[in-house]
Amino acid sequence: MSFTAEVKDELSRVEAPVPVCELAELSALIRVCGTLSFRGSGRYSIRISTETGAVARTVIKLTHKIFDLETALTVRRSVLHKTRNYLIEIPEQERLAADLVRLGILVPGRGLATGVPAALLGSRPAREAFVRGAFMAGGFIADPRGDFHLEIAVTGEDFARGLAELVGSFGVSARVNRRRGAYAIYLKSFDDVIGLMRAMGARRMARIVEVARAKKSVKNDVNRRVNAEMANQARSTGAAAAQLELIERAERAVGLAALPPALRAFCQARRAHPELSLAALGEELDPPASKSAMYHRVLRLQEIVEAAEREGSPTPAEEI
Repeated sequence: MSFTAEVKDELSRVEAPVPVCELAELSALIRVCGTLSFRGSGRYSIRISTETGAVARTVIKLTHKIFDLETALTVRRSVLHKTRNYLIEIPEQERLAADLVRLGILVPGRGLATGVPAALLGSRPAREAFVRGAFMAGGFIADPRGDFHLEIAVTGEDFARGLAELVGSFGVSARVNRRRGAYAIYLKSFDDVIGLMRAMGARRMARIVEVARAKKSVKNDVNRRVNAEMANQARSTGAAAAQLELIERAERAVGLAALPPALRAFCQARRAHPELSLAALGEELDPPASKSAMYHRVLRLQEIVEAAEREGSPTPAEEI
């Protein structure tokens, strides 16, 4: 089962606190994944198609519980994709037009509603139920171990913007993206996704996401530390190699015995411990020297070597 399917399965088991919440949830389910057919005055039928069993189960449960409407369920299996498709058909019935008005899907005298059913959404529980239904019908949430985000695909700009406003009423930031003639309410912030999951009722899955995020954070922190240590080691190795080369030049130009005691001690320690950082090398000396002191010894050695090499350079006449 995909992560999205697990979230929808938990949402399908949320019990509505008041009847208006059931109306709001069913309204969103039908609006997002249903198709309304019209055949003359007051003659309507609905087809709802979904690949999620939890969605099909919720639609049938609410349709029977609220309106006692006749429904037909067909389950089809795709051999190519190895998935099931659930087709729920609500045929023409005497009460269906009135029920669609109660759901806010039809507006008397105006036809199909374009926005969200504001009359049903006066309370926060009703708004939560509507968003829950919309997510179950057209939502996707990425696995939290990867690029975490949540989106709800819908049709109709007015409906999309109305749904985004409902999401925003929970203190969550969502944006509306247009995609090939349809729309998507999109959330990418981890805190926003968790906030919406909790508002919809997916509290168990929200906890799972938080645990996954904590593990990912620890893993990323360990990786950063390892990478930083490797980078430091590479820099130390490169610096040590340059210092060994400088010591070779010093031996050729002036001889190590001619160096001041502090510089001679540095050269001997570096040759004995080419793998150590400058700070660690300073701790090997007697008495120990700080990293800053060791750095200044390197600079002083470089000055002596460069001066000796300049003095020993042949003149143009000598070159001839």
